[in-house]
Parts: sequence; C-alpha cells; structure tokens
Amino acid sequence: MMEISDWNERYRSDAGAEGLNAPATPLLVETVERLARHRHPKTATAPLQALDLACGAGRNALWLAAHGWKVTAVDGAPAAVAILQDRAAQCGLNVDARVADLVKGEYPIDLGTWDLIAILYYLQRDLFAPAKRGLAPGGVLIAIVHISEPGEESTAHRLRPGELGSYFEGWEVLHQYEGKPRDIAHQRAVAEVVVRRSETSITS
Repeated sequence: MMEISDWNERYRSDAGAEGLNAPATPLLVETVERLARHRHPKTATAPLQALDLACGAGRNALWLAAHGWKVTAVDGAPAAVAILQDRAAQCGLNVDARVADLVKGEYPIDLGTWDLIAILYYLQRDLFAPAKRGLAPGGVLIAIVHISEPGEESTAHRLRPGELGSYFEGWEVLHQYEGKPRDIAHQRAVAEVVVRRSETSITS
C-alpha cells in the first residue's frame, strides 16, 4: 500500500512523468459532453463547478478547466499538485489546486456545492458519503475504482465486483460498468459508476 510519501517520490521521479501526456479519462469526457447536451439554456453561460479528488498530476482537472469548468483539484502528494500548478500555468488555465490528505479529512467537502465530483482510480470508502452530500441539486458524481479479479480478495485499494453500486443505492444511475478499463493509463479491471443527485432530494 503506497503512502503519500511514496506517491510524492513517484511524482518527483521519471515514473511519475509517464502519465502526464495521457488524455483525460474517457468516462469523464463522455459524462461532461452528455451534461452539456442537456444543460438548460438559461444556465448555459454560467460556469459549472467541478471537484477532482485525488487528482494526481491533473490530467482530468486540466481538461475540465480547458472546457470552461471552474475546477478545484485536491491531492495529498505535494509533488503532484506542483506538477498540476505548473501545467495549468503553462496552458493559461485556472485550477484551484490544493494539497490535502483525504484520508485524514484535511479537505472538507462543502455541502450542496458541486455540479461534478470526480473520484477516479482512487478508493477511500468513507469518501463516498461526503462526496454525495457535496453535490448540488442535479449534480453528478463519477467514481472509478479497481476491483479484485478471480482468485483475489478485496483490499484497501480494490473493491469486490458488484460492491461499488452499494454505495449509491437509491440514486439515479446514469452509467454503471465493470470490466476492462478503457483508460490507457490503467490496466486492471475496474468498476465505474455515474450517479446524479435529484433536484429535490436530500443526500445521504
């Protein structure tokens, strides 16, 4: 199990630079494009707010910012956030990039605020509940996690097949999938879910 210090060293090394040129996660791109198609004309000019948790070096945060989103990106590794800040500056993009240990709860998720929350290739089971509460009415949460394969047990970094959906029971499910990843930056089997908060519901 990699600690923040291990991730920090990875991002400082050549290994950490391997994924810098990887495109944004396909599911994120598809979801955002879908949201744009169904956005109400009266609010179409207002910037939407996105929260990218465990953002790494920021490929998804940068893509969102380049497509008009107001983005906050959070990661526990200072080296990763530094890379994101440098890349944002080079591209002329505005990303509010913050260093915070999510496991220790160093980044409180504001209630009812976010139009989009992304938790991509990061598993922290107790993060799903505050993330759901952080969605604005009509907001969307995207989660992708690695899952155990035949003969493997679930671990701190892998869920059992079928487990991810249990964290979103009663929610409107826009997308659900388990199997091979479509993201070139990852190889292990994944579970994906996209859920939307009702315009009127109280999150739980």
